Amino acid sequence: MDDRDAPAYFALFNEIGILSQLSRAALEARLPNGLLVTHFGVVNHLIRVKDGQTPLVLARAFQVPKTSMTHTLAGLERHGLVEMRPNPKDARSKCVWLTDAGRAFRDQAVADISFMMAPLAEAFAPERAAALLPELAALRQVMDAARDGEDG
Repeated sequence: MDDRDAPAYFALFNEIGILSQLSRAALEARLPNGLLVTHFGVVNHLIRVKDGQTPLVLARAFQVPKTSMTHTLAGLERHGLVEMRPNPKDARSKCVWLTDAGRAFRDQAVADISFMMAPLAEAFAPERAAALLPELAALRQVMDAARDGEDG
């Protein structure tokens, strides 16, 4: 990469970071007591990707220590949003499965922040948002591949 390109990438990730902070704060303010954005993120990931993953796989996906993921999963389990079941491939570990309450929690959280979308849609047309998605997804895929390459 040419050093002259670095500021553009820094500016891109700076904007993404600010957007992340704004959206996280808005979501967390509307989650039920005792639940955090990290809890929502895991439930959303299990819905988006698939449930039945091990805590270690989830920790790697979120790039956090396994102990942190175990703590997050314990909170989700206490709230009845996930179940830990024996791993059919390795009896020494467990797999994480969403409950119906976990799916409902995610749907409700999304509904609870939808009020933010109306003023956003007035200032930033849905077509513009939809047009950004392929590029953001491509950027995420490049970064996922680079992260996965670091693991192995």
